Amino acid sequence: MTTALDSWNDPYVLPLPSSESPVVLPQWISPGNTHPNARYREAVWPLAPLIDNPGTTLFKIDWTGCPALFLVEMKLATWTMINGRLRPTYLQERGVRARARSSASDMRDTCNEWIRLANWLHERLFTGLADCTEDVWRAYISERLAGLTRNHAARTCARLTDLWAFDSLSAQPCGIARPPWDIEGVDDFLPAADGSSQRENSIEPLDPQVLGPLLVWAIRFVEDFADDIFAAWDERRRLTAAAAANRGTAESLATLSEFLLTRVQAGDPLPAVLCRNQLGLARVYISARTGASLAQFDSFTQQRGLSALATERPGPCPLQVPIAGRVGEIPWREYIDFEEATVLMRHLGTAAAIICLYLTGMRPQEVQGLRSGCCPDPEPAADGTPERHLIHSQHYKNVTDDDGNHVSAGEERTVPWVAISPVVRAIRVLERMVPEGELLLSSAHHDIPWQRSYHGALKNSALNKRIEKFVRWVNREAASLGLPDQAIPQDPHGSIGMSRFRRTLAWHIARRPGGLIALAIQYGHMRTALDARTSSGYGSRSRGGIHSVLDIETALAAADTAARLRDRMNAGEKISGPAARRAVTAAATTPRFEGRIVPRTFAKKAAKFLARDGVVLYDNPDAFLICAFKHDNALCEPEPGATAPRQYACQTGCGNAVRTDTYARQARERADEIDQLAAATPEKIARRLRLNANRLREIADTHDATAQPAKVLA
Repeated sequence: MTTALDSWNDPYVLPLPSSESPVVLPQWISPGNTHPNARYREAVWPLAPLIDNPGTTLFKIDWTGCPALFLVEMKLATWTMINGRLRPTYLQERGVRARARSSASDMRDTCNEWIRLANWLHERLFTGLADCTEDVWRAYISERLAGLTRNHAARTCARLTDLWAFDSLSAQPCGIARPPWDIEGVDDFLPAADGSSQRENSIEPLDPQVLGPLLVWAIRFVEDFADDIFAAWDERRRLTAAAAANRGTAESLATLSEFLLTRVQAGDPLPAVLCRNQLGLARVYISARTGASLAQFDSFTQQRGLSALATERPGPCPLQVPIAGRVGEIPWREYIDFEEATVLMRHLGTAAAIICLYLTGMRPQEVQGLRSGCCPDPEPAADGTPERHLIHSQHYKNVTDDDGNHVSAGEERTVPWVAISPVVRAIRVLERMVPEGELLLSSAHHDIPWQRSYHGALKNSALNKRIEKFVRWVNREAASLGLPDQAIPQDPHGSIGMSRFRRTLAWHIARRPGGLIALAIQYGHMRTALDARTSSGYGSRSRGGIHSVLDIETALAAADTAARLRDRMNAGEKISGPAARRAVTAAATTPRFEGRIVPRTFAKKAAKFLARDGVVLYDNPDAFLICAFKHDNALCEPEPGATAPRQYACQTGCGNAVRTDTYARQARERADEIDQLAAATPEKIARRLRLNANRLREIADTHDATAQPAKVLA
């Protein structure tokens, strides 16, 4: 226990706070943080002064749930956690992930864990934390960890240990006992490993049948519909401003009367909007169209009881803007409705966010931290060739200062992201929605149409809801346009969440070298821009970033390829190609991967697995072959040090090619399909198609003439 005398010379021990002391001391508040602080005596402690990450919720600690007998001790321990730093000797015993100061969200969760302990002690008639002895700790932890996963249980034990650690840093420690698991080792206290995990690599990728149409519609919104939506939104705002500025005159009253009564007498629908789940006359729209004031509109419609008619025969409120966007050969809309402009603006922002989340590989927090101007147009190279667009962004995960304290504001990535064209266009759309220098996903500016003063960027929960609403809108639109095949089906693994896009990106790069155009876009982006590992530092200490995720999925895909080849050879299929013997060896020695749970250590094992030059198998169904990748033999011009082929650049005659009976058969089937296409194509194009079909048949014939059973090659 630290005594008062010791604290005079101990820089880690904080002086006692007074009732008027700030909850967060000034030295921990960054200069640009203007969130309100609180006083020690208050019942709610906002942690917003510690939060500079725009994608993070403004957390707070509510003391109303803490038993009164424990409140003084709990407040002091929590205040010490908020403003103090754990000793280096304490951190050294807990590995490289231990931090002197954690994030605001972790502080909130830790404090809630302490309050849970206080309530348990209070229910058993204990009166203070000093009563929490070793035996009490053992009794509590046996109840607390029941039913938890091993990872959750480990975090819980660590947070409870921190209560003892921060109590020792107080000028008036309560004397809580050191938890026994911190002395004996935590493993014996944790539940048995059952494979449960919530780490990134356990997140299921989005189903290809979901992702394909989702990305197609997102790109369609950004590239085809955006100008129409912006024009409609500008017109809606113009009409709204005009209605508010109108002054009632005899002429405007006559125009209003003619506009409404003509429709009433003819039995036509009346312009209507949905307000608070009730249909009513489109007050603002009609006032702006007729020049009547809002008060004049209210008086006129009430005297004639027209509001009820709008409910009986509601009509549209078309905006007078031209429609340029198309779906296929037809315009995507006849007109945009006054109220629909708001919904479409919200969906436009969501579509742009989906593109950025999926086609960059960024973590959600990094997309939420992007600002207008983050992706400037590059200067052309000296030889006139266009340069790549680069995205300059912040990253936040595991960012600490030199003392090991969590840095909420993150830091700029050392190496910018490489942006492909769809991402650049999505960023340009978002830049039109927010002021210069503002967050691209600013909560305030994406609060359409109110633009209330919300903090930071749209949070994960809000964006997840917007994505689900976007999907529902797309499915209604696809049905109305007669395009049921372009609807977005329900994902078999649940809702589409922000965290699944990054995982899906790696999954498709490793396992889908061709197919949907969206996958071809991302494949070219990620493998050409990232395989050379120019950005492997990922902007912080000891981080593999997207590469570790990509290596894991690539290793799993290669193991699946080897397993399928082994099954085909066991079923009697023959193989051919210059790398056939290496492929047989690889198939025989590569273990089959069963299940989906991937431990943290697997990233390094995956990278080591892929580095086995010459005996790693990559499936390439678009080229009707398997690549037994050997760097020096590859004709696809892989980057120096690359451990995977550039499958989209596969070349005929490569020394790494392996072909099976199945691929020979599929090549012939594809040749037949091409011949059918050529029969309905102009002659010049048909000639090229038939040449391609003949080439595929030659490949199949060569296989048939040279293929051998696996036992001959072994």
